[in-house]
Amino acid sequence: MKKPTIEFRTTLLKCLFFFHALVFLIACSSEPPLQPLSGSATILAFGDSLTAGNGASEQGSYPAQLSRLINRSVINAGISGEESNAGRQRLAALLEQYRPELLILCHGGNDLLRKRPVVQLEDNLKAMISMAQQRGIQVLLLGVPSPGIFLSGNEVYENVARDTGVELIPDLIADVLSKPALKSDTVHPNEAGYTEIAGTIAGELKKLGAIEGTSEQL
Repeated sequence: MKKPTIEFRTTLLKCLFFFHALVFLIACSSEPPLQPLSGSATILAFGDSLTAGNGASEQGSYPAQLSRLINRSVINAGISGEESNAGRQRLAALLEQYRPELLILCHGGNDLLRKRPVVQLEDNLKAMISMAQQRGIQVLLLGVPSPGIFLSGNEVYENVARDTGVELIPDLIADVLSKPALKSDTVHPNEAGYTEIAGTIAGELKKLGAIEGTSEQL
């Protein structure tokens, strides 16, 4: 068997060099998952009691703490006890009112607690995300756990994130509610729990490219 000629080996090395250079350029030129938020951006935190901050003071809710962490306005649009059907009905008006650059969607806990059809929850979440996307608003979805001893984000949130292309933090709420020291009752965090939620969201926003480090806590 003949050994490769010098010309052949040179050509092969050139091809390998250009291949690796192309891969490097593609990796460097890829955009982050989220576009950077402006310094004056408004963020709409939309959901139920987990967003409203049940179990903590108004300033202890995760939207209030997140606002302080990232130095941007975070509107707390949480309503305790609300199911996703009602959330779907009221979201559009809030998007028009506040015109946020980012929607943080944490909804469906009451649907799961009351054993509403998961297909209905999925449809409502997708509809809410579509409302934001049609207005050019980025979306960050938070997974909510089903009731039970061993908590983890319900798989409906992974399905919704996959089908809509939005970013998802699947197990943040479940992780917080799995720690007794971070709970005010069986389904709500206390102020320390909301602190962990806000800090994790701030870190994810930085990782996803939406913000730069603006606080010593990031």
